Amino acid sequence: MSDPVPERTSPLFPIHQELGASFTDFAGWQMPVRYSSDLAEHAAVRTTAGIFDISHMAEIRVTGADAVAFLDYALAGTISAVNVSQAKYTLLLNDAGGIVDDLIVYQRAPGEYLVVANAGNRAPVVAALQERAAGFADVHVDDISDDIALIAVQGPNAREILEKTAGLAVQDGRQPLADLRYYWSTDASFAERSVFIGRTGYTGEDGFELYVDTADAVALWRALTAAGADLGLVPAGLASRDTLRLEAGMPLYGHELGEDTLPVQAGLGRVVHLTKECDFVGRAAVEAGPADDARVLVGLVSDGRRAGRAGYPVMSGDTTVGTVTSGALSPTLGHPIMMAYVDSALAEPGTALAIDVRGTAVPATVTALPFYRREK
Repeated sequence: MSDPVPERTSPLFPIHQELGASFTDFAGWQMPVRYSSDLAEHAAVRTTAGIFDISHMAEIRVTGADAVAFLDYALAGTISAVNVSQAKYTLLLNDAGGIVDDLIVYQRAPGEYLVVANAGNRAPVVAALQERAAGFADVHVDDISDDIALIAVQGPNAREILEKTAGLAVQDGRQPLADLRYYWSTDASFAERSVFIGRTGYTGEDGFELYVDTADAVALWRALTAAGADLGLVPAGLASRDTLRLEAGMPLYGHELGEDTLPVQAGLGRVVHLTKECDFVGRAAVEAGPADDARVLVGLVSDGRRAGRAGYPVMSGDTTVGTVTSGALSPTLGHPIMMAYVDSALAEPGTALAIDVRGTAVPATVTALPFYRREK
């Protein structure tokens, strides 16, 4: 028998211990699942702000004269249309059109890109990108994940908190936070050290993600929490992050996304740019489309307090017509919400179905995603 893979810890692990966090294994990392209560942390992000440690995410730097042509080939989106400082949500597909991972790509400078991947997919994403780079003369793919800590501040008060943080300042000539649009980024400094800030997130709220050297992570976390003390900022764990993203209808790899799922099945057909002139990995399979009996992702809502969980059958009468991929009692909406793959003929909003919750058929109704949208 092989030795077990050792669990990794974030550079912020001592902070989480100080705060009395409960931990869980996530993709081989010991990460905080909660600090106080899931409901309180969720509510803070919706009403004031929450701070998350997401240092388990993977970061890959892509550089070189052929970097943009390579990324257009390697990924489903048109990366050549991304401006300097802009970010793009995109997909890494396999030859069969299945989703290897969903990614965010930033153009940091001409010929320099930052690819952000999910923690559990770090190895396959790096391997796929390095393999696909072989056909390009001037491309360098470097896994820099171990050098970077990632902190997210999410919620209505997020910008004010960053602006109040002692020692954190946007660099001269760069986009100020107040003018930064969603899915754009800016360069900043903290205590004379570099910080890269994206106006991105995974909660359905306004917010920012701050990329910083691992050695500076603890000091930056403390400064952010001090600035947010009077603005309702609370530390938030992975449990609240999951219910927040579920309310916002954001897919989670391994639940809604996987290598056997075509983007169109997951409602991500718009992310694949079939109009770009170059070929890209997975294009032929995407153009061919899913099989006639392929299931599609939908939202489901039900009354009461019992939510279907991942793996629970979706029923139409006595027939199994799908499977729940994520589900919870929505803290914001007060009723159960679920995402599920169901037969395409039953995907129309308003369709009446049921969830088999441990032998009990709980009525559910198909609804359009997302379940929650913030007021802008």
